[in-house]
Amino acid sequence: MKKQTAMNRDWIATARTLSEALPYLQRYEGAIVVVKFGGHAMGDDEAMQTFARDIVLMRQVGVNPVIVHGGGPMINDMLDRLGVKSDFVRGKRVTDAATVEVVEMVLSGRVNKAIVQAINEQGGKGVGLSGKDAGLMICDQTDPDLGFVGTPAEIDTGILHSMFRSDIIPVIAPLGMGRNGETFNINGDTAAGAIAGALKADRLLLLTDVAGVKDAEGNVVTELSDVQIREMTEQGVIAGGMIPKTETALDAIARGVRAVVILDGRAPNAVLLELFTEHGAGSMIRAG
Repeated sequence: MKKQTAMNRDWIATARTLSEALPYLQRYEGAIVVVKFGGHAMGDDEAMQTFARDIVLMRQVGVNPVIVHGGGPMINDMLDRLGVKSDFVRGKRVTDAATVEVVEMVLSGRVNKAIVQAINEQGGKGVGLSGKDAGLMICDQTDPDLGFVGTPAEIDTGILHSMFRSDIIPVIAPLGMGRNGETFNINGDTAAGAIAGALKADRLLLLTDVAGVKDAEGNVVTELSDVQIREMTEQGVIAGGMIPKTETALDAIARGVRAVVILDGRAPNAVLLELFTEHGAGSMIRAG
């Protein structure tokens, strides 16, 4: 009898949660949400399935999700296995012709298809592509010293809008094409920000391995303006690996994205918590 009562409480709590989510479901119906998927969650089967289920649910309730993924650890593993040595310039990997072949094989192959498969297993219609497909991302070389590393210069969003109309969830590997047909490797956050900006997305969600942007005392700041981000960076409060993520956020906002959220992708249902609850998750950044 006690067990039955506990189960009833769980069902009631679930029903209440669904009811409280209604305004947020209505708010995001038809919205475009770009999600950068990376970090340790990519290498965890259970986390991958949870993420895929959340993305399929988003599509089911009328949101248009776009997944842009990374794959650095998988690339490093394959380079080591193939004996391809990497040089570094100012702490950044030089992507030569041999390396970019491995990068494309891993990102467009192993990583991209694993995410697509997970989405399809949850009942969604995931389709994998890279920035090279249909001329989605045309790149300029970021720095000659880094080799085949690109910065998105032109984004053709037509193919993505076609996918939205067909209830397809795009899963994009961060590779682009140069103006002379070269293949360029693109930082995953940079690619996600450029795509979100071109789509004028309602949200860009950057899933990381930290809870969000922290203040000088180490507390996560739930809401920040672009002005605050610049001040915290100048003061050294935002440092290390958080700098490129906040720079991506500022660039995306400047391109027309309504808000960017940096959140912990390891937390169960992090995407749903951010979009469909009053509390949200992580740190939201928007124009001042």
